[in-house]
Amino acid sequence: MTARIAGRTGDFEMVIGLEVHAQVVSNAKLFSGAGTAFGAEPNCQVSPVDAAMPGMLPVINEFCVEQAVRTGLGLKAEINSFSVFDRKNYFYPDLPAGYQISQYSQPIVGRGSILLDMDDGATREVGITRLHLEQDAGKSVHDRDPQVTHVDLNRNGIALMEIVSEPDIRSAQEAGAYLRKLRSILRYLGTCDGNMEQGSMRCDANVSVRRDGEPYGIRCEIKNLNSVRNVMRAIDYEAGRQVEAIEDGDEVAQETRLFDAAKGTTRTMRGKEEAHDYRYFPDPDLVPLVLDPDWIAAIEAALPELPDDKKNRFVEAYGLSSYDAGVLVSERACAEYFETAAQGRDPKVVANWLTVELFGALNKAALDIDQSPVSARALGGLVDLIADATISGRIAKEVFAEMFETGREASEIVAEKGLKQVTDTREIEAVVDTVLAEHGNKVAEFRAGKEKLFGFLVGQVMKATKGKANPKSVNEILRMRLSD
Repeated sequence: MTARIAGRTGDFEMVIGLEVHAQVVSNAKLFSGAGTAFGAEPNCQVSPVDAAMPGMLPVINEFCVEQAVRTGLGLKAEINSFSVFDRKNYFYPDLPAGYQISQYSQPIVGRGSILLDMDDGATREVGITRLHLEQDAGKSVHDRDPQVTHVDLNRNGIALMEIVSEPDIRSAQEAGAYLRKLRSILRYLGTCDGNMEQGSMRCDANVSVRRDGEPYGIRCEIKNLNSVRNVMRAIDYEAGRQVEAIEDGDEVAQETRLFDAAKGTTRTMRGKEEAHDYRYFPDPDLVPLVLDPDWIAAIEAALPELPDDKKNRFVEAYGLSSYDAGVLVSERACAEYFETAAQGRDPKVVANWLTVELFGALNKAALDIDQSPVSARALGGLVDLIADATISGRIAKEVFAEMFETGREASEIVAEKGLKQVTDTREIEAVVDTVLAEHGNKVAEFRAGKEKLFGFLVGQVMKATKGKANPKSVNEILRMRLSD
């Protein structure tokens, strides 16, 4: 989905690459045993290593390495059996050592790819350049004292995976799809929780524009975007800003910019650094990381079924549309909920109830599916009541609303409220005869050619039975009576 930006002098194309910093799910930091819990009291999860005390040496966390390898395999990327940790030298007030331990020329994961499912049904492949491990910095706190800045080192040393895409993205919509897909894969793998609001997944967007056939333009990097929506907003604004500058005869400066979410604009932060500005060199305290091929193979063998494979299976095994399957597999918990609810039932009916009714109610209540008051088993029970004609589809929606509010079973609600569907044709015939007698003028108009009145008469029968009459029987009996 290439987005064309219409300028005064012609169209421009966006060229976008994303750098995602994904916090590794681990109970300890990358080079120390300090904790990683979110929301802990400031500076209570800091080891002497994190604080860069003299003589303290980093020790690699094997589990964090395993998580990075697992992620690389999930991205269908090359796993480098030999990698090196470097010191990236730059000043941050919340980085006590004065350098960040990262990877540069020899990262743990090489090239891979992500397949995007676009809203129009098309697919796009975006290349992954690399994934490397690095430690996070601390956090500067500016709102505790008007005169001074405080520093919280709890985040310092937490393991991050920096996942760098190729400049293959061509629109804000594709960027959003890329981030959602990457977050889904990370969550399936259990390597990052993808919570952008808590900062465990952050994005830097590199944006440039060019005319057709031209080489890449000068790019600007927009730092620390904390939601998919803001990534998309920042890209659209920045691309428009660059087009306007070019058409005004100005040069686009290569720089780092910040996004102001309230104003929807970007602003200059600093000149863009190049790799040589960081003075990378191998960290003398850490030996090169050498991975056993058998160890990598064991991790690969234990990978879960990932979103693309699961989507293909849902389409083939359950007969779902590509769109519905894509929605259901976007989160692992949703896919598992569906498979539990669909067991022994019509999968298309279950998928419809899940994507329309349940997802709608969860969104309105701001709940995740694992917080749903309606369990997968309970939703399956509701679908059973529709399938065996105990209740109609319309009544089922009322029952579902009460299930969601109270957490009760569908069968209990139906029995308590007397909502069982009327299927006795003699009882329905009696109601139909009464309705036709009460609305003789409408019957005459229908027979004179006003076919639309059939729906009115059906409604009157359903109203008389409080929605409990079997709709199919009502339609058949009405048709038969009106044709007499």
